[in-house]
Amino acid sequence: MTENAIKLERTFPHPKEAVWAALTTPELLAHWWAAGDIAPVVGHRFTMDMGGWGQQQCEVLTVEPGSAITFMFAEGVLDTTITWQLEATENGTILHFEHAGFRLDTPMGQQALEGMGNGWPGLLARIDQVLVGVA
Repeated sequence: MTENAIKLERTFPHPKEAVWAALTTPELLAHWWAAGDIAPVVGHRFTMDMGGWGQQQCEVLTVEPGSAITFMFAEGVLDTTITWQLEATENGTILHFEHAGFRLDTPMGQQALEGMGNGWPGLLARIDQVLVGVA
């Protein structure tokens, strides 16, 4: 069986606090991914503007301030979860990324897994450009 999750790891030459800000500050998030009023607060509901893919409803499920956040993505459409976990290193920060819960028994779930599997690596790479601009 194919795993119904996208798992990636990226290392950034930036401190953990900076990477956390890029993930959880609406202005920075909009620069590398999409506009959305994200906030690292459990139960916070927000909408991501995914352009041609429409407005996607999200809800923050868990937060470890400065270290990890999980949120429901595309509630009622894909019903997937996205988790970002940060690990400080001597030279920067490792981002552990997981987008999970794709329903592989549906054509939309399969297409989303494939499309986002191809899209996420490039998106995550853009975080570095945002942080270089902020630094």
